[in-house]
Amino acid sequence: MTALRSFRLRRRMGSALALLAAPLLFGCQTLSITPAPKVTSSAELHVFTSGGFNIAFDALAKQYTAETGTRIVTGHGPSMGDTPQAIPARLARHEDADVVILARSALDRLAAEGKVTPGTQVDLGLSKIAVAIKAGAPIPDISTPQALRATLIAAKSVAWSDSASGVYIQTTMLDKLGVADQVRPKGRMIPATPVGEIVASGQAEIGFQQLSELKPVKGIRIIGLLPDSLQKVTAFSGGIVAYSSRQQPARALLDYLSSSKADAVIRESGLEPASRKAKP
Repeated sequence: MTALRSFRLRRRMGSALALLAAPLLFGCQTLSITPAPKVTSSAELHVFTSGGFNIAFDALAKQYTAETGTRIVTGHGPSMGDTPQAIPARLARHEDADVVILARSALDRLAAEGKVTPGTQVDLGLSKIAVAIKAGAPIPDISTPQALRATLIAAKSVAWSDSASGVYIQTTMLDKLGVADQVRPKGRMIPATPVGEIVASGQAEIGFQQLSELKPVKGIRIIGLLPDSLQKVTAFSGGIVAYSSRQQPARALLDYLSSSKADAVIRESGLEPASRKAKP
């Protein structure tokens, strides 16, 4: 073999090896820049809270994160009812959750069913039922049971929630006033949507819901609380979800929410701190 032929053969073999090596090199480079999979921080809690405590909790969650560094992922839903967003339904689906905050009666049912860790329930805020009309509408009299009775009879349409306050109005208060037969046919139990929004849009002339749930709604006027003899105070309470793997961090959050650090925010939302008053 001549020197020239030998040189040409070596050059062809070198080119072939380079072509074979290129995909391997490219594959290695691709692997080297692939991002690592996302890892969820252990300093994170998932909380479901119902309407009456929503405004207070949204503010307290930011406050807690600023003080502790724990990130709070919040989901909202009613304490009861048949909607998919209702907290009992979400727990039945085993959605990611560590703490739930809802009406005490609903929380105790969840504990009895084994969905909330027994003994972790703690009352956080006490809520009263208020009455609202559309902004600019004539203000009816609700100052006494007799006045409220006349107002309900005269109203063309009435709305209440499908949660704790609405259940009380539909099953108890109307009977106390002796107007169940006149008012139930023109009344609506509103699922999931705030009652204030129904009133603001003109779909109901008068609406009943927890004061803390009516306060953030625009386009309505809150004309007052129910008279004392008709009032029902609801405790909004927190508990730790039984299937949560973060029991201790969840306990720390509930301790914070029931401490004096939370009082100002709870009052601003339209509730009374449960730890500062006798239980209803």
